[in-house]
Amino acid sequence: MNAEERESLIDRYEHGHAEVLDALAGIDEDGWSLREAPGEWSVREIVHHLGDSEMAAAFRIRLILAEDSPIIHGYAQEAFARHLHYDLPVEPSLAAFAAARASTAPLLRSLSGNEWQRAGTHTEFGPMSAETWLSWYGVHAHDHADQIRRARAAR
Repeated sequence: MNAEERESLIDRYEHGHAEVLDALAGIDEDGWSLREAPGEWSVREIVHHLGDSEMAAAFRIRLILAEDSPIIHGYAQEAFARHLHYDLPVEPSLAAFAAARASTAPLLRSLSGNEWQRAGTHTEFGPMSAETWLSWYGVHAHDHADQIRRARAAR
């Protein structure tokens, strides 16, 4: 990945929260329960997933940058959705998502070329460099914003 590609993904990462808020604009109470298809997460569950996932992501990049060859633990996102009361109000999850992104974007912008090559080992996916992390999370919120839009359109 070259510097221009990284910068583009950092821009997407930085604007991901706003993209999700845009996808949620004007949602009514019934809208939180909408699903793109049976068995898919509801809009409310997507928002809670983003809160949890983005906090984990913020910690993961910090491990990669601060420790030598850290272990990056996976987590069972479906179990989170089932057991962490994803029926609760979404505002705290939206705030956690916003805070994780707001604190991490400046960190990403400060990295030097060789810091992007720092890596750990993800327990499910193997080697995970800072660049790999960015390729995952740069588009993560946008992908879920699109999922929210599809769920709302399926109404």
